[in-house]
Amino acid sequence: MIELSEEQKKAVADAQETFIELKDSSKPLNNEQLNLLFGQARSMNGWQDKEVSDGMVKSIYELTKMGPTSTNCCPARFKFIKSDEAKENLKEALLPNNVPKVMTAPVIALIGYDLDFADNMGKLFPHMDVAPMYKNNDEMNTSTAFRNSSLQGAYFMMVSRALGLDCGPMSGFNNQLVDEKFFAGTNIKSNFLCCIGYGDPSKIFMRLPRLDFEDVCEII
Repeated sequence: MIELSEEQKKAVADAQETFIELKDSSKPLNNEQLNLLFGQARSMNGWQDKEVSDGMVKSIYELTKMGPTSTNCCPARFKFIKSDEAKENLKEALLPNNVPKVMTAPVIALIGYDLDFADNMGKLFPHMDVAPMYKNNDEMNTSTAFRNSSLQGAYFMMVSRALGLDCGPMSGFNNQLVDEKFFAGTNIKSNFLCCIGYGDPSKIFMRLPRLDFEDVCEII
């Protein structure tokens, strides 16, 4: 049993009250909103010539960071590429067929995972010392960092769509080269990248099939 301080107990009680009020006063998303996030949302292949402000980028992160991760480890690290110079630096690492849609995007988010994420656990999980669990187990450390940064990248996409932007996620690039160019001198490794902006509807293709519930799901 974890022993909480009086201050922590109050914080827990406040959080519970806030959540109850939220659930009591909120309604599930409607079909239009769900379509914006999932049903009719599309991965973009081209972009309108419209800027995405730094303020918008920060707003996306402020919501993204609230998504759950294992022991609140938050291993994702984001670099937001906007300048022509930074885009040119990335260009060499891209697969040729991905160059046009990446280079024309208003913002390219490089989503990486920090293998030193456990250094922050004292702040992120203050009621229990879990850092040794990761630092003393390389396999667990790496799998936790990669899996949870992937989750955070997915949260980033959903938040971007919820705030009116479109996304173009991809893994078609040279990870080693990206790490050398953008994460040198750190223990951060690239996971995937995600372009964000206002999509050009004339550049999307037909929707590809998805697997049916019966193909991949089982209720037991």
